Amino acid sequence: MVRSTFAGFSVAQLAMAASQTALDVVGQNVSNINTTGYTRQRLDQQSVSPAGHSQMNSLYTVKVGQGVMATGVSQIRDPFLDIQYRNQLAEVGTVDAMDTILSRIGEVFDETSTTAIRNALNNVVTQLQNLARPDTAGQDTFDTLVRSSMETLLNLFHERANDISDIKSEYVEKLQTTEGQKIEGYLNSILELNQSIKNSQILGEPALELMDQRNGLIDELATYLPIDVTYENQNMGANTIVETLKITFQDTDGNTYVLIDDNEKGIVNITSDAGMPPLKVEITNAGETTATDVTDKLGEGVLKGYVDMLNKAGIFNDTDTKGVSFYGDYFDSFVNEFATILNDLNDDGSVPRKNLFETSDGSATFTAENIRISEAWMSGEISITTTIGGGESAYENVQRMINALSSDPQEITTAGGDVVFSGTFLDAYDYLQNTQATERSSTSSILANRNTVLNRIADSKESVSGVSLDEEVMNMMRYQQSYSAAARLMTTLDQALDTLINNTGVVGR
Repeated sequence: MVRSTFAGFSVAQLAMAASQTALDVVGQNVSNINTTGYTRQRLDQQSVSPAGHSQMNSLYTVKVGQGVMATGVSQIRDPFLDIQYRNQLAEVGTVDAMDTILSRIGEVFDETSTTAIRNALNNVVTQLQNLARPDTAGQDTFDTLVRSSMETLLNLFHERANDISDIKSEYVEKLQTTEGQKIEGYLNSILELNQSIKNSQILGEPALELMDQRNGLIDELATYLPIDVTYENQNMGANTIVETLKITFQDTDGNTYVLIDDNEKGIVNITSDAGMPPLKVEITNAGETTATDVTDKLGEGVLKGYVDMLNKAGIFNDTDTKGVSFYGDYFDSFVNEFATILNDLNDDGSVPRKNLFETSDGSATFTAENIRISEAWMSGEISITTTIGGGESAYENVQRMINALSSDPQEITTAGGDVVFSGTFLDAYDYLQNTQATERSSTSSILANRNTVLNRIADSKESVSGVSLDEEVMNMMRYQQSYSAAARLMTTLDQALDTLINNTGVVGR
């Protein structure tokens, strides 16, 4: 006997409908195989349990399920891989930002050009050597040549100082405008998508494509800050469940800040003093108005990379990163030592002192920006002191200057007196270049390693969430066969009913 109410036909019909919908999902996946950020979709199905009951029951009653029900369409994602991927994005962002600035610093102190400081220093020594040879020319002539070579060197000092200042101002502006606006834009867009997704889910639509857009924005945000993303279900009433999103940032002290909480948004604010370092990063929790300083607690991300490189100066401000200011402060110390030693060597005890250099701003400390040839030397009022005291041979003091610049060990120190480097002036300048090259090499190596890990995670993520043409073709064949089988089931049931209705009990007629 065929069970009542044509239940078998309902099973076959539901099977055909599920297979047809599954084929539609396959078509959606295949059509988006080249769509950036698209997440593979699948049809969610569940078996329909037997319904109804009887007042009388039997141990031998057999109840069979009533087919399959398509409950919705969902995305195939691995939350663990999403977490790994976003954490790695932040780590890559840190070293990528550092590598970018180190590359710019390397361009500033590039010694491959003809306007290299090392060449200019050697030229100063050469002119001093010529000055110490009175048989070649008169002192006045070579004093002028020495001063001219010094002017060339000082112009290079000024140029390097301006370049360092440009790097600072450029990246401070970049963070406050371009990068800051990007972060604000990501937060605003995620907030808008949250509302759109909720509205769609209230209307019974899965909003999977909107979720793809949101996930892409979350990934972009993760490059700037190490974030945590959590999802919760919210009951809207009338048996309607929608998904809510929460994005938080945890600083290195373990404090948590809410950047997105459903329909509320936090604020990430980046400020500076007159467009120059140090930078200050503040976060205001979603739904609150009080900002908290997290400048030194960022952990990872593009923000940390840029902030560390712009705010920190290694031994010069007792920090762990040799940022732009390390190279700027070291170069200033180098220039200060250079000017101070030559001024001291040129002093013969007369009043006023025969200073070869002075500061343009009247300060007591020389920097690459404020050093200049003294007015007295420029006007010819003073010149290079060739000898000090009557017992010295001619041009002995000039030889002291030559030795000071080329062979005598000097110390480059911080304002607090800590020795950063000890050696000749040429070696001291080489130390600046070598430090940058070493830091850049180390950072580039770390960046390459982290990118390798990121790509590996991305491949794993793609293998789960990406569309595979081979898999979709197999699914297409499977669902087509399932549809054919369901159709065959309906035909078989029709034949069974035909036998029951038209042929049963007619024997012997």
